[in-house]
Amino acid sequence: MSETTGRLLRLLSLLQARPAWAGEELAQRLEVTDRTLRRDITRLRELGYPVEATPGRYGGYRLVAGGAIPPLLLDEDEAVAVAWGLRTAAAWALPGFEDPAVMALAKIEQVLPARVQERIRALSDATVRVGTQFPSEGRLDVGTLVAVARARQTPERLRFVYRDGSGRESERHVEPYQLVHAGRRWYLFAWDRDREDWRSFRVDRMSAVQPTGMRFQRREDAPDAATFVAEGLAVGVYSYRARVVLHCPIDEARRLVSPTAAVLEEDGDRTLMRIGADDLDWIARYLAGMPVRFTVLEPSELVEAICDLAERLRADAAQAVTPAEPGSAP
Repeated sequence: MSETTGRLLRLLSLLQARPAWAGEELAQRLEVTDRTLRRDITRLRELGYPVEATPGRYGGYRLVAGGAIPPLLLDEDEAVAVAWGLRTAAAWALPGFEDPAVMALAKIEQVLPARVQERIRALSDATVRVGTQFPSEGRLDVGTLVAVARARQTPERLRFVYRDGSGRESERHVEPYQLVHAGRRWYLFAWDRDREDWRSFRVDRMSAVQPTGMRFQRREDAPDAATFVAEGLAVGVYSYRARVVLHCPIDEARRLVSPTAAVLEEDGDRTLMRIGADDLDWIARYLAGMPVRFTVLEPSELVEAICDLAERLRADAAQAVTPAEPGSAP
């Protein structure tokens, strides 16, 4: 690092450390003349740092808010705090911050010194949370998430061990395309090189994640990652799959139906919904609870399940409570 560059970094660190500095004090801290200080301030402004100067005896310099976000300098304690906050946002699914947190964390952890990364790991290991948002399968390992995010950015092939829903493990070799956050979980959308097909993987079921160092060319025919994952969650893994027309516009349907519960497609002023379950009665009850009219396209067994449900509800409603006799005990 040149002497000038090092001095600029020290100057920037001082300006970020407190709201305002007298010019004379800054020059003394940097061991430079007032003229050199003014020249360094000009260089910072050219780099995009909005440094405001106040003239006069009590004037000085301060770093103010600007129209863009310039690079920031962090000391070790600040880096630990920022990285820990990003890990929390990523691992515990803070609404609206999941994707930006993962990408920012991947950038920060890539350049952190080993001693700082060790402090973050120690803090993570020492932390216990009550009331986890994740299901009982276990908490997401953020290191795995960051490794996947880096490989996706490069782009670089990945190898890992994957445990499916039945507990079976297999070695996978993939081209990572996109991370998708859905239903409080993270999914990797990737091209599976061994199976020669698109796949989605729950990141919390991935282990021994290893970048291979082999780059890959992104395929132009890749399907939409979010749609692919949503369809797998709502339809693909279930024994029964149904197609239903909702008699409402798709915007209204999206307000009523979670993207992880069903796949919605626009059909004029109506909406085509594809939904799956291991129990047709569950789909029948789901549809019965919707505040819009619907028409079942398939399967015919779902129509029978809905009719059976209607009969049960009608029978339950018909069972009126017999009024108590006058004078009888309550």
